[in-house]
Amino acid sequence: MKKVLNLIWFAIKGGEKNFTTGNINRAIILLSIPMILEMVMEALFAVVDVYFVSKVSVNAVATVGFTESVITLVYSIAIGLSMATTAMVARRVGEGDHDRAAEAAVQSILIAIAFSIVISVIGVIFAADILHIMGGSPELIAEGIWYTRIIFGGNAVIMLLFLLNAIFRGAGDAAMAMRALWLANILNIFLDPCFIFGWGPFPELGVAGAAVATNIGRGIGVLFQLYVLMNGKVIVKIMRRHLKVAWDVILRLLDVSLGGMGQYIIASASWIFLMRIIAEFGEVAVAGYTISIRMIIFAILPAWGMANAAATLVGQNLGANQPERAEKSVWTSAFYTMLFLLGVSIIYYLFSNPLIGFFHSDPRVVDVGSTSLKIICLGYVFFAYGMVISQSFNGAGDTRTPTVLNFICFWLLQIPLAYIMGISMNLGPSGVFWAIAISETVLAIMCIYLFRKGAWKKVSI
Repeated sequence: MKKVLNLIWFAIKGGEKNFTTGNINRAIILLSIPMILEMVMEALFAVVDVYFVSKVSVNAVATVGFTESVITLVYSIAIGLSMATTAMVARRVGEGDHDRAAEAAVQSILIAIAFSIVISVIGVIFAADILHIMGGSPELIAEGIWYTRIIFGGNAVIMLLFLLNAIFRGAGDAAMAMRALWLANILNIFLDPCFIFGWGPFPELGVAGAAVATNIGRGIGVLFQLYVLMNGKVIVKIMRRHLKVAWDVILRLLDVSLGGMGQYIIASASWIFLMRIIAEFGEVAVAGYTISIRMIIFAILPAWGMANAAATLVGQNLGANQPERAEKSVWTSAFYTMLFLLGVSIIYYLFSNPLIGFFHSDPRVVDVGSTSLKIICLGYVFFAYGMVISQSFNGAGDTRTPTVLNFICFWLLQIPLAYIMGISMNLGPSGVFWAIAISETVLAIMCIYLFRKGAWKKVSI
C-alpha cells in the first residue's frame, strides 16, 4: 500500500519523464493520474457552471447549450493543434532533441493566436445570429447575447490553455498541465457565482457573468503556463532564440493538426446539428440535454485523461523506435478506461433522475435529461476503446484516420439517424440520444479494427 501511495504522490508531484523504458503499468499511472485529476477539475467546473446558470433561468441554460455547441468549433481547432503539438513534442523528446521540441512549442503558440483573433472578430459581431440559427427565441437572444459575445471574444484563453498543456504533456510533465488547469478552474468556480449573482463587490451580470468568470480564470491559468515555460526548470523551455517564425515547423504542425482539427470539427458540427434537431422539441428539451451532456462530460473528461496518457506514450515510444511497447500501452490504457466508464454508466443509469434533479427542479427538464443520461451511458464501454484508440492514432501523428472515421460515424450515420429517429419516426429527443449511442459504438468498433492493422506505427512527423 505504501508503494502505491508513493507512486501516486510521485505522479502528482510531477516533473518531465521519459516513458520509453520501464514498466508500462507504472508509466500509465505516472502519466494518467495527473491527467485524470486535470480533467476531473475541468469536468467539475462544467457541472458547477451549469448548476449556477440553471438558477438564472431555463433560457440561460439553453443559451449555454447553444453557445457551447458552436464554441466546440474553437475547441476543435485547439484540440487539433494540441494533438499535433503533443505528438511532435513527444517525438522530439523521445529522440532526445529538446531544442527542436521548444521550437515546435513556440510555432504552435503563434498558430493558435492567429486562429483566435479571427474567431473573436466573427463571434463578437455575429453573436445574435449564432443564437438565432441555433433556434434561440428573441427572448433567449436578448438574455444571452452577451454570454455568447464574451465567450467568443475571449476564445484565445480557451485555445492557449489547451495548447500549452499539450506542450507539457508531450514533454511527459502531466502534473504541470494538471496544476495549470486546476488553477484556472478553481478560479472559475469561485468567480462564477460572484459575477452571476453579484456577490460582494462584484456586479450582477446573470448568465454573462459565467462567461466573464471563465475568461478571467482561464486567462490567469495561461499566464501561469507561460511563466513556467519561460522561467521554470523544464525540459521544453522557451528561450529567446526560439521566439521567431519557423515556417517549415509551422507547415509540419499544420499538416498534422489539420487532420486533428478536421476530426473534431466534424464531431463538433455533428453536435451543432444534434442541438438544432433537439431545439425542434423546445427549450425545455435543450435545457435537459445540456445538463445531461455536462454530466456525461463529467465522466468522460477523466477518461480522456487516460486517453491523453496513451497518446503521450505512443509518441515517445515511436520516437524511441519501440512500436510494440507503444501498442501494449494503448491496449492497457483502454482496458483501464473501460473499467472506469463501466462503473460510471451503472451509477448514471440507476440514479439518473436524482442526478439531473439536483440541477433543475422542472420535471420536464429532469425527464429529458434523465432519458438522455440513461441512453447515452449505455455506450460508455465502447466509448472507452474508441476514445483511447482515437487519441493513440493522434499521438502517433496519424490524425487522418480518426478524421475519416469521424466523418463516417458522425455525418453519414449519426446526424441522419438522429433526424430519422427523432423527427421522422416521432421518437422525440430519445431518438436523438439513441443515434448518439449507436454511432459512438460503431466508431469504437472501427477504431479497434484499424488499430490492429498497425499502419499508425509507420507514420513519420
